[in-house]
Amino acid sequence: MTTVSNANFGPAADVINPDGTGDVVLICEHASNAIPTPLNGLGLTDEVRGSHVAWDPGALGVARHLSRALNAPLIAGRVSRLVYDCNRAPESPSAMPAQTERGDIPGNAGLDAAARADRLAAVYRPFCAAVSRVLDSRAARGARTALVTIHSFTPVFHGQTRDVEIGILHDSDSRLADAMLAAADILPGRDIRRNAPYGPGDDVTHSLGLHGVARGLPNVMIEIRSDLLADASGEERMASEVKRLLDPALMVESVWSREGAHA
Repeated sequence: MTTVSNANFGPAADVINPDGTGDVVLICEHASNAIPTPLNGLGLTDEVRGSHVAWDPGALGVARHLSRALNAPLIAGRVSRLVYDCNRAPESPSAMPAQTERGDIPGNAGLDAAARADRLAAVYRPFCAAVSRVLDSRAARGARTALVTIHSFTPVFHGQTRDVEIGILHDSDSRLADAMLAAADILPGRDIRRNAPYGPGDDVTHSLGLHGVARGLPNVMIEIRSDLLADASGEERMASEVKRLLDPALMVESVWSREGAHA
């Protein structure tokens, strides 16, 4: 494992199993709720910093299990998405949100251009560079690569209960998502849906577009309801279920056809 660091903010990402020879590269943008010391916790309570608004609980555990099971490189964020959300473009209002469903983020209120530039340089750019290095290395040696990002979501959002358990999300390139959804009967009883509880219109597919679609790589974003990831056994179980969807999908010839990619 290697760590990508910045002198003021500390590590931006961990790169786990960088030389993994499987067909998948994993990204977990919201793996951590850490807020660099200079930002004074963004003015938030411990409760808020530990809540889903600051990270995706359980996602890193799932990603680590998949990294081992698939022999896949994993790039995992080391900084809270409230500092900078690495699944958002720099121009997105939610890249450094001043407000979430849990209320105001005092440390993000009224950020000037210099402060925003500092966070881009400290978090977003080194994170993206870490992903690019892994993908460039694989491209140079001709390794077949599918990009898979791992996330979790809350069972209740703005008072609305979410029944979906596993979301299979895609942007313009649906090759891998289509193949995984076609295999959904492998998990009878699971509520598995396309582009749910979020979709491209919700500004959540930035990583897929930047690192997957732009390179012509098959790509998919996996969202898992966080109550299914309440402990280590849940993380392991859900990683196994995601792998059961991925394995047959990666064997579908059309997933690897460049004709299905849309840049």
